[in-house]
Amino acid sequence: MNTATLSATSPKVKRRHSARNRPGSLPPQPTQETHDAALYSIRAFLRSRTSYDAFPVSFRLIVLDSQLEVKKALQCLLLNGVVSAPLWNSEKSVFTGMFTVSDIIHLIQYYYHTSSYDNAAAEVETFRLESLRDIEKSLGVATPPLIHEHPNASLYDAAQRLIQTHARRLPLLDHDSETGHQVIVSVLTQYRLLKFISINCAREIQSLHLPLRKLGIGTYVRHDPATGEPQLGQNPYEPIATATMSTTVFDVVHMFSERGISAVPIIDEHGVVVNLYETVDVITLVRLGAYQALDLTIAEALNQRSPDFPGVVICTASDSIGTLLQLIKKRRVHRLVVVEGEEEERRGGKKGRLLGIITLSDVLRYVIGPVVIQESVEPPEEPPNERPTPAPMATETQGTETS
Repeated sequence: MNTATLSATSPKVKRRHSARNRPGSLPPQPTQETHDAALYSIRAFLRSRTSYDAFPVSFRLIVLDSQLEVKKALQCLLLNGVVSAPLWNSEKSVFTGMFTVSDIIHLIQYYYHTSSYDNAAAEVETFRLESLRDIEKSLGVATPPLIHEHPNASLYDAAQRLIQTHARRLPLLDHDSETGHQVIVSVLTQYRLLKFISINCAREIQSLHLPLRKLGIGTYVRHDPATGEPQLGQNPYEPIATATMSTTVFDVVHMFSERGISAVPIIDEHGVVVNLYETVDVITLVRLGAYQALDLTIAEALNQRSPDFPGVVICTASDSIGTLLQLIKKRRVHRLVVVEGEEEERRGGKKGRLLGIITLSDVLRYVIGPVVIQESVEPPEEPPNERPTPAPMATETQGTETS
């Protein structure tokens, strides 16, 4: 398994004594107060910036016509290296939602149950994007909310919107001043938002020193209070969905669809994390036309994984939120698998055993603070079209918005 760890270790070196290391000149010890102050400062920063400010200097935006066939839409995403795109109704000139990997997962599950392998391959590829919502109704899964924001909305409001609707991405819409029609300007993703914070709030991030589990960031295994071991049962690692190398791909696809998740940790007989299977791995099978490969085991399916897979990012519960945000600045991260480390091992645990999972939603929810969660949120009234002049700040030179 190709893994990356959040906690970095460096070799010990001898250092000269310096006046800066004297007790009286050391920087103040981090406290809960300094942590909270840094958090409030980040929130104030987000309130002062608009979604426009998070745009990289150069980016590409993929927009798909809602009458396009799924096969062609999927090819378009793969060719451009993205996993989602806004949908556009060309007849009415309106935004109609997002096409994401979850839609492909739902289609696979639907046709796997209702058709033969041969029919599934033909029907999935000729299915039109405009009928995706019908599949969700047939499966009984929640229809994603049709949400969007104006690019002039503050980043704080945009972040709240993402949290309220459990969305991973937020389309940014304006209106054409001549025709009055909607215009899709860009898509703000959780990753883009958190990376913008990590680039522009470096000083504050250094003060976010408290450990992840203490802050309640992420989902953790329910342990038996008497033994400290994972609870016995069908899935001793509840509420986290897990699989083994012998689990079939379709069983994991069902977890994706039923739970609304995008990755499942792969563990061995001792609960040690050995890999991670993601929705994008299923798309690799679909791209190859290997619908029958859903009966493969995870071990067999991983052999078809792209060689440029970035690896599994792991951390421990004692790592800090600040360290996590610094990592987001350096590399594309969508989730971290929390494993037992030396601290848990000293208490009788097993190093590397699954302890939890942290998503970008968990991180963003903590950074933004308490938000009233709503089942459905109506699009807000559009603000004026004028774009304010932002103050100078750090940004990126290029990027892809629909990741």
